[in-house]
Amino acid sequence: MGGEVSGETAIRAAVAEHAAEGVDVIKVLATGGEITPGTRPYLPQFTPAELAAAADEAHRHGLPAAAHAHSAGAIAAAVDAGFDTIEHASFLTETGAAADAAVIAKLAASESVVSATLGYLPGQPVSPRTAAISATLTAIFTQQRQAGVRMIVTSDAGIDPSKPHDVLPYAAEMFLRFGDEPEAALRAVTADAAAACGVGTTKGRVAAGYDADLLAVSGDPTTDITALREVEAVFRAGVRVR
Repeated sequence: MGGEVSGETAIRAAVAEHAAEGVDVIKVLATGGEITPGTRPYLPQFTPAELAAAADEAHRHGLPAAAHAHSAGAIAAAVDAGFDTIEHASFLTETGAAADAAVIAKLAASESVVSATLGYLPGQPVSPRTAAISATLTAIFTQQRQAGVRMIVTSDAGIDPSKPHDVLPYAAEMFLRFGDEPEAALRAVTADAAAACGVGTTKGRVAAGYDADLLAVSGDPTTDITALREVEAVFRAGVRVR
C-alpha cells in the first residue's frame, strides 16, 4: 500500500516522502495482518528501533502515528516507540489469543490509544479464526478496559462482507460488552476518536466553532446505543448529504 521499507534510515525517508505528499497519518504494520496470505500477525515486522524511528519521524512532521499491532511484543514495542494509536491490540498468538498483563499495564500507563476494530454485520459469516477466538478477544478487551487502557471504537470496515463501511454502529454496540455504558460508547466513536486522530478541536462534538458534521438518529444513543442504526439525516459541513 504505502511501500515496503527496511532499516531506520529507509523508514525515516519513507515517512518524510509521505509527509511531503500531504498524507494525514503515518500507519506502520508492526505485525503481519490477517487477510494477506503468508503473513504472521503474531510476529513483529520491525525492530523496536525501527518502530521508534517511524513514530519519531511522523511526529517531526506533525503527523499522528498509528501502529497495526496484533501481538503482545509488537504492542509493547509500539507503545515504547510513542505511537499515538495501536490498531487492533488483539494479543494474537500463533494458536489463538492471550492477554499479557504486563503489556496491558504498559498500555494503561501510556498516552497511546487502542483503536479497537470491532463490529460485524449480523447475518454475515466471519472468518473461522475470528469465530474461534471471539470470546477470548472479548475477555482481552474487557481486561484492557478494566486496567484503564484508553480506547476508541473503530471498525476495520471493508476487509470482508461482514464489515461493510456502515458497520460502525455495531462496533459501538460491541463496546458495551467490555463493561462500558452507552454514553462511553458514543464518545468512543465521536469525541474520543476525533481526539485520537488529531482533529479533536474541530470534530467529534456538537459545539460552537466545531465543524457542522452531524448525524441525526431516531432515539437517544446515550441511553440506547442501537439508536445509531436509525439514521435520519447526515450533514457534512452544514449541508445535508443524506
